[in-house]
Amino acid sequence: MMSLFSFVLRVLLLVAGLVFALSLAVAAVLVLLLWGLRALWAKLTGQTVSPFVMRIDPRSGFGRVCRSGAAATPPPAPATGSATLHDVTDVEPKPPRT
Repeated sequence: MMSLFSFVLRVLLLVAGLVFALSLAVAAVLVLLLWGLRALWAKLTGQTVSPFVMRIDPRSGFGRVCRSGAAATPPPAPATGSATLHDVTDVEPKPPRT
């Protein structure tokens, strides 16, 4: 009985995956069709066909970070508690292996 349930569940998941993949394919075909109709209409009316371009300027992100750096808050003061400098131990450097 459990193997029948497992088989039916696998078949249902396979069908759901196929339906999802098919819906994505149909959506992509519709977008391409609409884009082609737009380009065809532009050609028929004598307009220029502009490509789909996402303009991303990496310098704008860098400038935004640099401008916000001036207004940044100072780092928080070290916590005063039971930890003192005497509790911290340094790492002993080892000589390089040869």
